[in-house]
Amino acid sequence: MLLFPANVMRPRRVDDHFAPEAEAARELDIPYAVVDHDALASGAVDHAVAKVPGGEEAVYRGWMLTSSAYAAFENALAARGTTLRTTAAQYRAAHELPGWYSGLAPLTPTAEWTVGAERAPFDEACRRLGNGAAVLRDYTKSMKHYWHEAMYIPSLTDTDAAWRVASRFVELRADDFAGGFVLRRFEPFTGAEVRTWWRDGVCRLIGAHPDTPTAAPADDLDLTEITPLVKALALPFVTIDLARHDDGRWRVVELGDGQVSDRPTTMPATELVAVLA
Repeated sequence: MLLFPANVMRPRRVDDHFAPEAEAARELDIPYAVVDHDALASGAVDHAVAKVPGGEEAVYRGWMLTSSAYAAFENALAARGTTLRTTAAQYRAAHELPGWYSGLAPLTPTAEWTVGAERAPFDEACRRLGNGAAVLRDYTKSMKHYWHEAMYIPSLTDTDAAWRVASRFVELRADDFAGGFVLRRFEPFTGAEVRTWWRDGVCRLIGAHPDTPTAAPADDLDLTEITPLVKALALPFVTIDLARHDDGRWRVVELGDGQVSDRPTTMPATELVAVLA
């Protein structure tokens, strides 16, 4: 069974953003139900899952949830006899960078992170990462649309300037700030990112990134090196965004839980839903 966010104005219907996937599920004879995302996010989980039938295995396809909200979601469904294919522990491992970084460390920019948003641990993380430039995010998200003011750090050794970037990041993320700061060594990438979709450690789909939906993936994308690393993570359903380094190597930009990863508009909904069936 697939679980989609409900339309806010018509709560018995699927949110418009996910309606094509619900239609694809209908065409493929896959049952689905709606959940109240706002109620999930606010902690009213019993109300959120009131329309979900029991006795099923379920995959969520919806808006992002915090790891704690997902855990409450899992518990509320379990009380109704429904099991999420991705457990709360697996969701956290995929959703938060510290959960997946070590498994993909050979193929992704070097990272250091803190717990919380205090200055002293941030300065220490800068020191551990060393010299050069870095990019900043928290455990779940960057502020890439604020590149110069809240993401890019030109010099890790200029700690005051780096802290100004970090402070602006916290200001912009506000209550959505997740976990702590993550500093990643800056690497020069070329071309558009590619979003790959993995189920049970096997790449099932390769497509454009949602930010560049018309950019076709490169023909020479080679997943030979990354595949055993993804399989070892033992995560049921994830996306991995890849970009080409200017030296020609393919590098991992991000791993995310596939349940809350956006589908590019150029990917037919039936292709993705068939992967989940």
